[in-house]
This record gives sequence, C-alpha cells and structure tokens, in this order.
Amino acid sequence: MPAPIRLRELIRTIRTARTQAEEREMIQKECAAIRSSFREEDNTYRCRNVAKLLYMHMLGYPAHFGQLECLKLIASQKFTDKRIGYLGAMLLLDERQDVHLLMTNCIKNDLNHSTQFVQGLALCTLGCMGSSEMCRDLAGEVEKLLKTSNSYLRKKAALCAVHVIRKVPELMEMFLPATKNLLNEKNHGVLHTSVVLLTEMCERSPDMLAHFRKLVPQLVRILKNLIMSGYSPEHDVSGISDPFLQVRILRLLRILGRNDDDSSEAMNDILAQVATNTETSKNVGNAILYETVLTIMDIKSESGLRVLAINILGRFLLNNDKNIRYVALTSLLKTVQTDHNAVQRHRSTIVDCLKDLDVSIKRRAMELSFALVNGNNIRGMMKELLYFLDSCEPEFKADCASGIFLAAEKYAPSKRWHIDTIMRVLTTAGSYVRDDAVPNLIQLITNSVEMHAYTVQRLYKAILGDYSQQPLVQVAAWCIGEYGDLLVSGQCEEEEPIQVTEDEVLDILESVLISNMSTSVTRGYALTAIMKLSTRFTCTVNRIKKVVSIYGSSIDVELQQRAVEYNALFKKYDHMRSALLERMPVMEKVTTNGPTEIVQTNGETEPAPLETKPPPSGPQPTSQANDLLDLLGGNDITPVIPTAPTSKPSSAGGELLDLLGDINLTGAPAAAPAPASVPQISQPPFLLDGLSSQPLFNDIAAGIPSITAYSKNGLKIEFTFERSNTNPSVTVITIQASNSTELDMTDFVFQAAVPKTFQLQLLSPSSSIVPAFNTGTITQVIKVLNPQKLRMRIKLTYNHKGSAMQDLAEVNNFPPQSWQ
Repeated sequence: MPAPIRLRELIRTIRTARTQAEEREMIQKECAAIRSSFREEDNTYRCRNVAKLLYMHMLGYPAHFGQLECLKLIASQKFTDKRIGYLGAMLLLDERQDVHLLMTNCIKNDLNHSTQFVQGLALCTLGCMGSSEMCRDLAGEVEKLLKTSNSYLRKKAALCAVHVIRKVPELMEMFLPATKNLLNEKNHGVLHTSVVLLTEMCERSPDMLAHFRKLVPQLVRILKNLIMSGYSPEHDVSGISDPFLQVRILRLLRILGRNDDDSSEAMNDILAQVATNTETSKNVGNAILYETVLTIMDIKSESGLRVLAINILGRFLLNNDKNIRYVALTSLLKTVQTDHNAVQRHRSTIVDCLKDLDVSIKRRAMELSFALVNGNNIRGMMKELLYFLDSCEPEFKADCASGIFLAAEKYAPSKRWHIDTIMRVLTTAGSYVRDDAVPNLIQLITNSVEMHAYTVQRLYKAILGDYSQQPLVQVAAWCIGEYGDLLVSGQCEEEEPIQVTEDEVLDILESVLISNMSTSVTRGYALTAIMKLSTRFTCTVNRIKKVVSIYGSSIDVELQQRAVEYNALFKKYDHMRSALLERMPVMEKVTTNGPTEIVQTNGETEPAPLETKPPPSGPQPTSQANDLLDLLGGNDITPVIPTAPTSKPSSAGGELLDLLGDINLTGAPAAAPAPASVPQISQPPFLLDGLSSQPLFNDIAAGIPSITAYSKNGLKIEFTFERSNTNPSVTVITIQASNSTELDMTDFVFQAAVPKTFQLQLLSPSSSIVPAFNTGTITQVIKVLNPQKLRMRIKLTYNHKGSAMQDLAEVNNFPPQSWQ
C-alpha cells in the first residue's frame, strides 16, 4: 500500500473544501483509508493515522474506532507513539469505557518509567480522564512522585492528585505527608500546583482546613516575596511577577481566613500591601485586585481594610472595560448589607451605570441602587429610579416598579409623596406593573383618610381618555367607587378642585366597561364601582340600575354573576343596600413583605388591602358560623375568619393562590373589591389561634411516615407530621431543611401556598442559614386545618455561592395518615 498522506497535507486538503458536503466526502474517504490501515495492523503509520483521526475528531466527526489503536500506541516503546497514544486516550476515551482495565497497567508502568517525559504523559492522562477505580489503583504511584525532587514531575503529580481527590475523596489523607514540603519549593510551577492542591483539600474537608491554617504565615511570605521582588523575565506578565500564582494564593487565603480571627489577623497586612502596591493600568493588576477584594470581604478583616476594598470596586466602576464594571457591581451588591455606608460613597457612580448601554450592567446597577435606598436619600434616589423606569427597556420595568414600591413603602417621607410616587409608577410602567401593586396602593389610599379627596381627583384625571394601563385603571375605578362623592363635591385642599358631575363620572366607568383594552378583572372593578356609587350619588340611581341590568346577560360569566347579584340588591334587598355598600374601613397593617401589605392567614399571603369578592346576594346565613365553630371542636370559640359568603365558593377551591408566581385563580371572584366585606386583617390571623391555650399536638408522630418534599442542588426539604389530641382536623407539619454542599446557604426563606379550601399557618423558622455538609438543619412548623387530599406549592429562596437562588415545587405525595 502507498504511504498515507501526512497530517499537514490532510489539514491543507480539508481547508480547500468549498462546501460542507465536499469536506464530508474528504473525511469519509480518509477514514476509510485509516480503517484499512488499522485492519492490516500497519505499525509503521499507526501514529500518523491516529494523529489524523484526532484532528477529524476535533472537527466533530466520529473517531471512536481508533480507541484500541490509542492503547497500542501507549504500549509502544517509542516516545512519539506514546505521546500521540496518550493524547488520543485523553480525547477519545472517558471513564465509562471498558478499555480502562487495559490502560491501568500501561499507566502504572509508565509512572515508573526511567524517562521523566514518559512519566509526565502518564500523569497528565490519569489527571485528565482517570476513573475512580484507576485513581484508587494508581494513587500510591502518584503520591510517590509527589515526593520526588524532580520539579517537572512534582507539578504534574500535584495536579494529578487534585483529580484523584475529586474522584475518591477518602484518599485525601494519603497525600497529607507529601504536602508538608510543597510550599518550600522555589519553582513557581510546583508552587502554583501545590496551592491548587491545598485549596482542593481545604474545600473538601473541614479537618484539612483546620490543619492547613498553620500555613498562613508561609503563604503570606510567598505572596510578599512576589510583590516585593524585582523584575523577573521568567515570571513577568505586564510588569507583575507571576499574577497567576498571586491569584491562587489569594483564593487559598480567603478559604483559610474565613470565620477564623487568628488567620484573618495574620493576613490583614499583606492584603493591604497587595491592594495598594498593585498596578491597575492593565487587566493583570485588576485581576489581582479583584481577588484581593473578595478575600478582604470574605475573611474577618479590619474595617479600614474593608473600606479600602470597596474603594477599589468604586474605581472599577470608572473603568472602560464592561467586564470590570460588571464584576464591581456584582461584588458591591454582595457587600452592601455589611458595609452600607462605605458603598454609599459611590452612589453617584452606581446611578450613572443605570445609563450604560450594556443590559447586564444596567440590571446590576438597578439592583444595587435599590439596595442603597434609605430614609436620607429616598427622594433623590427615587427621582433617578423613576427616570430610569421611564426610559428603560420593557424587561426592566416590572422589576424596577416592584423595587420602587418596596422602597417607597419602607422609607416614604409622607403619605402624599408615597401616593404620588406609586401613581407615577402606574402611569409610567403601565401594564408591566405586577398584580400586587393594585392592592398595595388601595390599602395605602384607604389608610390615608386625609388624602382621599386628593387621590380620587388625581386618579380621575389620570385615566381620562386612556384605559390602556390596566393597574392604574383598576385602582382608579376602586377609588372612584369608594370616594365618588368627594370627587363630585370638589372637596380637595391639596390642589385646585375640579368640577365633575355625576354623569361624567359614570361616563368614565361605562367607558372602562366597554373598552377593548379592559380586561375581565378591570371590568369587574368598574362594575363594582358603579354599584357602589348608587349609595353615594343621588341623581343617577336609575342610570346605574340600567347599566347593572344590562350586564346581567353579559357573555363574561364573572360580570354576569356580579350584575345578577347587584340587581337582587336593588330589588329584593334594597333596604340593606346602603349598609352593604358602605365605605371600606381603615385597614391595619399586620406584616410587610415587599410592596404589598399581606396577612398570613393560611400560608397563602393574601394581599390585605381589599376583599376581592362581590357582595352577598342575601343576608348572612347562620349555618356558616356554626360550621366554623364545629371545626374548632366546640361552640364557645369565636370564629376568626370572616363568614361573609363568596359568590362562587367552590370555583377557586382547586386552585392555588397566585402567591408563588405563575398560577392564576380561574373563575374566582377576585377581579374587583367587595363593597360589603369585612377586611380579614381586623380579625386574628389564623383559625387555629383560638386553640392556642390547649395542648394541641402529640410529641411524637403516631405512625405517619415522613416525606421528602424537595431535593435539588444539595438542598433537601423533609416533612414530618403530627396529629392533634383535641382536634383530629388539625395536623402539624414540621419541615427540616438540610444542605449537603460545601458552602452555607444564607437568607433561606420557605413559603407555602395551599388551595383556598384549607387553612394554613406558617410559623417562624429556627434560622435563616442552612449549614453546609449536613452539619445542621433549619426547622419550621406549618399548622394545617382539615388537610384532606392536600396539595401544596412551595417557594424556596436563598443565597448560595454568592448567587441568589429561587425555585418552585409542588408537593402532592402527602401520606393519607396525615388527615385520616
């Protein structure tokens, strides 16, 4: 057979291909020739053929038929054959291949070879694709080479040891004696790989971490020598001596100094020297400074050093490189809670980043801006954020609006400013505003008695002729229905009152009802507002009756049901109409969770500003009160949940409340406020609270098996169950959260939502930090009333490895014993 073409010629030929089909044809032709050569056991050109096969593999073509040839090359005595054979093994084999059994002996022989380069090839291959079985078999050979005096082999053995530890962590102690002298090596390559090995061991074992903390002074010395040493051509990168080694040492110091006062104290001075002496004109220096900042923030450093680190991040914000600005914003966002005042000094620079063209920088700047808002700068920051809301891309509007709501609720200097700010958001963000904004503003308006006339006048002006922004129209319709008499009377001290007639107000609400832009929810608000005005207006009651009767035959079932019930109020229960449609009382705040005031009555965190159910069609039946008393096991306890009936009590029973993101209540009368309902928050927060004086729960679960409700990304949530001695309808669920990863999960929040037919109370958790390595758990108690065929949606939020994590899950596998 003629000699096969060389690799260089093959590359040149493939590059001349003008189409994909032509290239494929060349590859297939060459693969056929290579197969023929392999079948004839051509030892002369095997190395060349495997090299060509590897090139084709890198182009994405199948090359698995060359795996056995790689093993033959590894077994060859020629170095050139071994080099291609090992390269082929690293590219074509993985730890699932059976040929590993054949490779183990080859690698073991080559680890004991007399030539260091052959030993190096074997170490590289084992460190790249060695399976756990291979690592167990060859760990002793690697440990032996780790102790050799040959720097070339030591650095490769250290990296191979890292792979062995990752595959078989229990072999870690085998390498402990060999690591004692690694940091005394003068060769930078050995030093670098030694630091990588120490870092891996410290991250994987708390015992190793405690053992290696005594090396902090030695690491500090090495880092100081790197900073103070003169020009060294061998290690110089842009005027900085071995930046790669410096970064690795800083990362190891960060791990060793975390939660340890003595180690942190020992490295404070050197961190200050690195921060002040590193050149920042090149990216090399910025990389070292960034690692220094992360180390300072992660250990127990001095306050002055932390301020220095934040100032470095502030300088990063002025850099022209977008990547540097992004990492600076991300780092400041992590540290703003612990060093708020130091970050505040860079507020103007952070706000300027809101104008950046890069969307990633813009989002980080927005999040950081909200974190910087406080009572002193609320007016200025809100002005900047409202300007940003007005000009930002649509994908930012929802998050920005929610952030403004939260900040305004927490730091508003006055109620008028608060109302003006939220109304500005509603008019600017339009339909991008999340649903929780509507009940939030309604509750704020209800509680601001002195601002009712001002607010209803502003809202009336805001929706004149424009019904495109649904949240704004919903709030306006609710307020006009509640305070329409103040609008018509012209009582407004805050600004010049406008002259509006009753017919003009009804014209606006009827326009909302017939507008194509109005959603079903908005029409529900408008129809309820018109009905409420029947007790506030005197001259247009007949017109209101006509409007209501028209919608009694609406194709929208929700509007039809409301209209039929309102017609019944006009006819059969007209004597009760004024009482049922009276003004909503002032609402008390119970709990604040974001921009919406919420009441945690059953774990669903319902928005408290209003009851979104239509008025009852008749008097309150007494049977409901008795039913509630029966649930409590006696008739001497006052029910604590409002007993006003809903228009469709069963339609929402199978749906979970839209607390956790993407579930909508279908058919539930949640579109508009109920004029006659009593606000929930005026009552005790949970039905089970009436039993708090009795010994409710068994100490030990009686035969109810526990379940795993969630297991993902190292986080595991288990539910255990207990039953009540006095009331069999009550079940207690105890959640236990554990963390199997190597880092703590902080700011852990567990939320739960259940169908509205159940009652659920979520008590406070034992902690907000889930310890790493399953060294501890967070416990939290959930009380459930009558949990038959319970379904639960859970929401988990926490911070892990510097990132905010959030996940949703549904639990349907509750054991029947928990409710039988």
